Amino acid sequence: MGRIVVSDNITVDGVVQDPTGEEGFEHGGWFTQVSGNDREAFGKAALDEALAADAFLLGRRTYQFLASRWPSRTGALADRLNSFPKYVVSSTLDNPKWNNTRVLKGDPAAEVSRLKQQLKGEIVVPGSFKLVQTLIEHDLVDEMRVMVYPFVLGAGDRLFSGPIAKVPLHLVDNRTIGDGLAYITYWVVRAA
Repeated sequence: MGRIVVSDNITVDGVVQDPTGEEGFEHGGWFTQVSGNDREAFGKAALDEALAADAFLLGRRTYQFLASRWPSRTGALADRLNSFPKYVVSSTLDNPKWNNTRVLKGDPAAEVSRLKQQLKGEIVVPGSFKLVQTLIEHDLVDEMRVMVYPFVLGAGDRLFSGPIAKVPLHLVDNRTIGDGLAYITYWVVRAA
């Protein structure tokens, strides 16, 4: 059975909105405002995560963002992202162009539950904060990894907003990436 692993970049105050500054959010671009050493260390962590994953699970917006960038790139991370399976939860996306992509059009919770039954290993959910909220609501997340960027924005869409049930987590790893990024891993604790 597959494991759903959420992997997100967030600010200290939990903001995930417009990390690259392309959406017009007044505080956007925080992802790119870290030192070169932090960007290099992030790249290594991203490659390690992609190599350990069996597939990506994406919301439509994150899929479109990544699919507009990675097919034309080269290198180890690009090779991995371009070749391994990608699943997109979307009711509007047809005929995805990025290699090895399949669209899950039905009820997101039911589709992801089936996917967990079909695959073994890690199904990594990068970005996709709206999809993540749905997966949390339906108790489908097994692990959470957050790369915390050293910014407090005070506004913006957060990884978790609105009413959700309390989700107990168990810390399994935390480390510094580069000079200023915190990489924290939690397992979701389920009642025995």
